[in-house]
Amino acid sequence: MDLQPAKTEVRENDIVLVYVDEKPAFFARVEGFTADHKPKWWHVKLLMLTMPLRVVTWVLRLEQINGVEPFTMGGTPIRIEKVVAPPEQATPEDESETTPTQESAVENEKQQHAEPDDGSSKASILSLGSKKTD
Repeated sequence: MDLQPAKTEVRENDIVLVYVDEKPAFFARVEGFTADHKPKWWHVKLLMLTMPLRVVTWVLRLEQINGVEPFTMGGTPIRIEKVVAPPEQATPEDESETTPTQESAVENEKQQHAEPDDGSSKASILSLGSKKTD
């Protein structure tokens, strides 16, 4: 008995990676599914995340949509794989970070608006534009 690897079902708004000739070719967002007139076939609308963006509709079976079964287009092998974000891993830096309190935020605000220590309270303006000549 030939067992297929467990695949997660592709749904509307999922991001998929499309392989062409067994090489990653482009990402796409699944825009929707519409039943075809043939049983077990579906029109799958994909927004290709390329420049420029393109919308395509492919007629596929569920096994092809979910990446269990590759298919061909014009003799070229195509495979779809759902993109699943990896789980976030806590780092020692993340664990040591604390959320700023309201008191520390107020203190920081005061420091930013404090008067200069040199006694001069005059501000100067620095122009980044060109100098006007008369």
